[in-house]
Formats: sequence, structure tokens, C-alpha cells
Amino acid sequence: MKVFKIKIENYRLLKDFSIDLEDELSLVIGKNNTGKTSILSILEKFLDSSEKNKFYFDDFNNDFKDELKSLIEGDFITENDFISKGIKLKLFIQYTESCNLKNVSKVMMDLDPENNFIVLGFEYLLRFEKYVEIRADYKEFRAQEAKKQSENKNYKQKNIYDFLSKKHTDYFKIYQKSIEIDKDTLIVNDANYIDLKKESIRIDDIINFKYISARREVANKEIDKTLSSQTSIIYEKTETSPEQNNAVEKFKDRLSETDDQLSEIYVDLFKTIIEKVGFFGGIKPNESEIEIISNLQHRELLKGNTTVVYKHDEIFKLPEHYNGLGYMNLIYMIFEIEILVQEFKRKKDIKPADINLLFIEEPEAHTHPQMQYVFIKNIKALLKEGIQREDGENRKLQYIITTHSSHIVADSDFDDIKYLKKENSNSVIAKNLKDLKTKYEEETGQYQFLKQYLTISRAEIFFADKAILIEGDTERILIPAIMKKLDIEEQDANGVALPLLSQNISIIEVGAYSQIFDELIDFLGFKKTLIITDLDTVDKDEEKCEVADGVSYSNDALSHYLSSPTLENLKKYSLQDKLFKKANGKWEKQLNGELCVVYQTEENGYHARSFEDAFLHLNRDFINGKKMNFKGLKNRAYFDVSTNNAYYLSQNCIKKKTHFALDILVCSNNELSNWHIPAYMKEGLLWLKQG
Repeated sequence: MKVFKIKIENYRLLKDFSIDLEDELSLVIGKNNTGKTSILSILEKFLDSSEKNKFYFDDFNNDFKDELKSLIEGDFITENDFISKGIKLKLFIQYTESCNLKNVSKVMMDLDPENNFIVLGFEYLLRFEKYVEIRADYKEFRAQEAKKQSENKNYKQKNIYDFLSKKHTDYFKIYQKSIEIDKDTLIVNDANYIDLKKESIRIDDIINFKYISARREVANKEIDKTLSSQTSIIYEKTETSPEQNNAVEKFKDRLSETDDQLSEIYVDLFKTIIEKVGFFGGIKPNESEIEIISNLQHRELLKGNTTVVYKHDEIFKLPEHYNGLGYMNLIYMIFEIEILVQEFKRKKDIKPADINLLFIEEPEAHTHPQMQYVFIKNIKALLKEGIQREDGENRKLQYIITTHSSHIVADSDFDDIKYLKKENSNSVIAKNLKDLKTKYEEETGQYQFLKQYLTISRAEIFFADKAILIEGDTERILIPAIMKKLDIEEQDANGVALPLLSQNISIIEVGAYSQIFDELIDFLGFKKTLIITDLDTVDKDEEKCEVADGVSYSNDALSHYLSSPTLENLKKYSLQDKLFKKANGKWEKQLNGELCVVYQTEENGYHARSFEDAFLHLNRDFINGKKMNFKGLKNRAYFDVSTNNAYYLSQNCIKKKTHFALDILVCSNNELSNWHIPAYMKEGLLWLKQG
């Protein structure tokens, strides 16, 4: 039995949100403020309905707040036309023939044996009778506010949001339901349901939810005993398991022996105070005589009396707070997972729930990249066995992990990843990365390449607002410096655009394969994507040549994104011709496009083929003045021949492109002002900077 989908309405950024869950791990990723914590929060509020988990007005989605305003202040809606509104959570559950249906039979809406789906609904709703009440109360509230202002002209009237902030709990109530679902379409019929509270049906045995929050009680301060205190909790939770019984009995026997020894010591230790008590006498002999004996309780003894240490070397063991926060965080999570798994197991006379759902928020806190790799590699193995009990009452464990870590993503299974993306300022959607496969179904090799490439070394792209796709090492080395140079040169006095280096921009090296990233760019929905590529002109024999002798080009990316233009067209295109927006599965030219493709353009009477000859043409004097410092150059004397153009020099004087790029940085001054940026790069990066 498993939860295969979660739907959420009107909760914070999760206005109309749906996320699919895998059988075991679902790795939820996305940029900051895309709702990852909100998923945990709403599950906690509905599935752990304690007082501390009540709803606040700020939990309402902003669009829903405006909808409430219209509902209360607008024309009255009759009962027949009124639809209950509020925050909603739906858990879509699927079971199989092998599942024990004792618990879920109470919430089944359909006796069709082919329908093996259940939807549990949790709602914080405004119903019609409360709608009538809230309108009347708000009308009275407004009258009172108007009166206060008439009595005091400086008084600022409170608005409807102030009213709702304090009073929404008087009108919104929590409901638990089992809702009808069509087995073929998986469409839910909200009008047909069982009210679980009214029918006194508990869901604890159907689903058990636990979590590890990002706000963990871990600190490497001297007074910190977080890990040590966890050991006593682990002991309490695991004591009743059969594999622990022998150890527990030995523990109790040793405590009994210690009690006898300590009781003898206590006779002398507490002799004075015992005599003072006896001095006061009593009504009967021995009435005020007391003894102090040892009564060590195995449950209580571990509390505050165990210490986690780590082995420094063969001799010394150091206390837990000497460990770095990264190790403490990792150990804390392992301990906490063990505690929660034991809680999922429950006591012997209580069976585990049918579904056990664990949520781990941001496990990467305080940990370095290598440790993050270790965590995600081992977490599946740690949790794979699920809930195993000696009496055979075993259950699977589903778990959700949210992360901002590109290192965790890089070492994860592509098919486990759920990507959260903002649709607008008030709404988020979730996408399955495995759905990209259908986008690449005609080019399965491309999908495999993309899958391997992203999960090995370029996972940071998932957390960026904007992206730059570059060809090779030269651009990888120089683009950050070029961005810094542009930030210095193009300082925005009005502060309209953030400096490039202050923006969340991911630079991804894609070689000559930027066209393979087509669907991914659209899927991830960056604000802007810049592709920096080369013109790559060829002659009639399809051999590379300088642009002046070229008849065509060999760059597949230009053919793909610009719809196979001729070389002459490419030479004439302005920046506006290089801006695209995807529509109907194709990149179409659009002035406010989200994708820009730039390549070498004519500059100072010369049209370059690649970055190297574009840079050489613009910066020949810079290189001439420092050519002995350029370790990546050969044939330096060729620079002294004025008829040798930039293409000739790039082909005959550069030993290795990466060395040449590093030479540029080494020979730059502090302000990067002693060389010029090729125009095509400058126009592309300035476009990327805005918006």
C-alpha cells in the first residue's frame, strides 16, 4: 500500500499543486521559496492535529485571500450556488491484492474489486452556514471600525485582512474525508465522501507520518548533549524487540548487583541525615527510621548518563561536541531515523500502520559535498528494509527528502527526482524528471546522455534562476571574469538590474551539444537562458575556414535553435533575431524571449569564427605587450607581422586553448580593464543581466 500522489490547494505557494510519489524515495528539489517546506508543513498540520499545528491566516494562498475578500464583500451567494472553500490536502492511495484491507475497508467508497484506489481528504474549510455568519460579523466589524474613526480622525481603520487574521478560526473548521475516485481517470468526486470524524473513523492505522525537520537540535557547544540524549530514546524504543532481550536482562542483572553495592555505601554516605531524621522521633518505635537504598531503573539510567564520544586515535576518545557540525548532523539524522523507524514499528500489541511516510528536510545542513554524497548513497540501503518486526508484521517505508544540494542530486536516481518550479509569484508546480524521457522518445540516446551528464557533474542547474550554456573550457575559465568585468563597466546607477555575479546564474559546459538541452531548458523554465556558441564556418569542402572564406557552418546548435538559417543570414542577424520563446514545441523568435543564442559577429571590420580569434582581433595590442608572459602561445613573432589576421594567429600561435584562457586572467589588471570583451558575448550577457 502506498501514497502515489499528493494534491494541495490554497496553502501558501501551493495554490493548485500536485506531486507524484515514488514507491520508496521521492527527492524533492527546487530553488528557494518553491514550497518544499510547505509540503512538510501541511502534512504535519493535517496528520498531526495537535494544537501547535493550527492554521494561520498567512497559510492561505494570497490569491485565495483575495478570493475570500470578494466572497465576503461581494454579492451574496445562495446555498445552492455556494462551494465550500479553503485549504485542502488529498492523499491518493493505491493498494494491491496482497495488502491487508482491514483498516482501509472502513474508508472504501467503491466496492468494485477493480478499484484499488482510495483518496483521503483533509480540509480547513469555510462552509455555507459559516459563510453567512462571517458576512454578518464582518459587516458589524466595519461599522465598529467606522465608528472608531469618526470618534478619532487619526485612527486607521482595520481592513478585511486584519479581520480575517484574527477571526478565521471562528469560521473555518478542519474536516477529514474519504472521497470517491474514478478508477479509470483518477478524477475525484468531491461531492461524494465519507465524513471520517462524524463516523468516528481514525486514520492512524492507515497512515503514520513522521519527519525530521531542517531545524535540528545540533550544535557543537560544550553543553550540547543532543546525540547522547538520543541514545536513551533509542534504548526506550527498542527495548521490547526480541533481539534486545538478552542484553536488557544482562543490564538489569548488573543493575541489581550495583544496587546492593551502592546501598552499603549509602549507609555511611547518608548516616548524618538519617540520624537527624531519627532525632525527631515518632509516635511508635522505628516510625521515623529511614534507609536510603539504591534503586537504579534501567529506563531512567540512560537519560543523561550516556555520552557519545568519537575515537580520536588508539588512546583518546573525545566528547561529541568536539565533532564538526557536519558529522554531528549526519549522526543525529541516523540516530533520529532509527528512533522514528522504531516508532513506526509500534508496540507488540499494536500493528504498524498500513502506510508509513517519513519526511527528511534538507539533510545537507552543515555537511561538506563528500558527506552529502555518502548520505544519499546510503540512505536507500538504510531505509530499504522498511518496518521489520519479529512477529512478521512488516511494512514498507515511503520517504520524501527535500534538498538544495546539487551534490545530493548528482548522486541520486534520475527517476526519483521531483522538480518544483514557480509558475508565478503565487503558484508552484511539481514535475517528474523522468517525464523528460517522453520528450526525448525519438532520441533515446540524447535522453541517456542528458541523464548521465546531469547526475554526474552539472546538477547545480536545477537550483538556478538563469543559465548560461557554453561550449568548452575556455569559456568556463573566462565567463566569470567577463561577468565581473561587465559588472564593473555597466554599473546600474538606478539599481534596476542586479550585477551578474549577484544573480543566481548557473554556467554549464555542454560542448557542441546545447541542442540536446532543448527540452530540459523548457522543462526547468529558467527566467532566461543564454547559449554562447561559435559560428564554426566551413568552406565548400566542409573544412573549417575563416568567415571571409566560408560558405556554410558546422554548428548544429545554430541549425537547431535558429531553424537552419544560411551563413549569410547568420551574419546579418541582430540580437532581436536571436531571442526565442517556445511555442507548440518549437523555438520561435520573440522580442521578449526567454532564450538567447549568441555567436561571433562582425566587429571593427573583422568577423571571427571562434572566441579565440574574436579575442585576438580586439586585444592584439594587449597580447603583444605581454606575449612573453603568455605561456600558452607559440610562434610569438607572428604577432609582429601586421598582415597576419586574428584567424591566422589563433590557428598558428595558440598551443592550448585552456592555457591561453588562463594567460588572459594572469595578465589582467585588478579592474580587468586592459582588455575588451567580444561584442557577441557582451550583448548576450547584458541581455541576461536584465530581468
